Amino acid sequence: MEKILVTGGLGFIGSHTVVELQNEGFEVLIIDNLSNSSIEVLDKITSITGTKPTYFNIDLREKAAVKNFFATNKIDGMIHFAASKAVGESVQMPLEYYENNLGSLIYILQELKANNLNNFIFSSSCTVYGQADELPITENAPIKPAESPYGNTKQIGEEIIKDTTKISDLKAIALRYFNPIGAHASSKIGELPIGVPQNLIPFVVQTAAGIRKELSVFGSDYDTVDGTAVRDYIHVVDLAKAHIVALKRLIENNNKAQYEVFNLGTGKGNSVLEVIKSFEKVTGKKVNYKLVDKRAGDITAAYADTNYAKEELGWQTELTLDDALLSAWKWQETL
Repeated sequence: MEKILVTGGLGFIGSHTVVELQNEGFEVLIIDNLSNSSIEVLDKITSITGTKPTYFNIDLREKAAVKNFFATNKIDGMIHFAASKAVGESVQMPLEYYENNLGSLIYILQELKANNLNNFIFSSSCTVYGQADELPITENAPIKPAESPYGNTKQIGEEIIKDTTKISDLKAIALRYFNPIGAHASSKIGELPIGVPQNLIPFVVQTAAGIRKELSVFGSDYDTVDGTAVRDYIHVVDLAKAHIVALKRLIENNNKAQYEVFNLGTGKGNSVLEVIKSFEKVTGKKVNYKLVDKRAGDITAAYADTNYAKEELGWQTELTLDDALLSAWKWQETL
């Protein structure tokens, strides 16, 4: 049974990926410092799969701790989620984002190289494209100057990984996510940000639940169907399954280059107002919202060209926007 390390494995995307890994028969080790997650997620994962992952509370910014982990644990591959991820927050806290997202990545890659561990999946983002010249966005779209420190950490992170593959046996795949939403069908795990949500869907469900007074829709004069920003919203379970496919590609040596990149999205864009209407339709709940000014770092529209992932990975999404929003609401109802 292959051992897979998942950093940030108690977070939103990480926890769903751990479940899918265990469902596929992998043994999972989790590193998570609980900075934006909860230890309770470990028991929730266990209740879904019947198997408890091995958990380590390690801060990946501490080089000695990273070194010690790899000195004492043998793994067959890893998926690196652990990172700070809010665009708006990164504009306010650039140094913290660079330290957390890049320092930890460097320490991990140093240990992978030193221990000759070669199968690495990187959690990247469509933010690397900035405001793309053409939609949908292909993997060959130019990497624009970053609109935020968060986006910049993903661009630089990819460059660091790519450079590492040139001087080592490291095989790496960067998965550029569009906008993951939703929750597991069991309603036992989902998106649970600590503090005020930075992403749209948790704010939508918390507003519908009466936890938040109203939802601020940032920007109403974008060049889109209704003036609000357009994004490609992908169900987190579909996204998690893509990681398993990508990991197997590396383990089975089916990769066509030492460093590969794939977009993960649905191939369809939805505006913020379309998301709100879809949520209201599937849940029967009203969302109190107001239109406010644009946020720094936000772009007009982004959605994926999914053909390359479909052709090379044999992967595509199966769940709809309605599915995702209903699952997010059912998850909220359990809290």
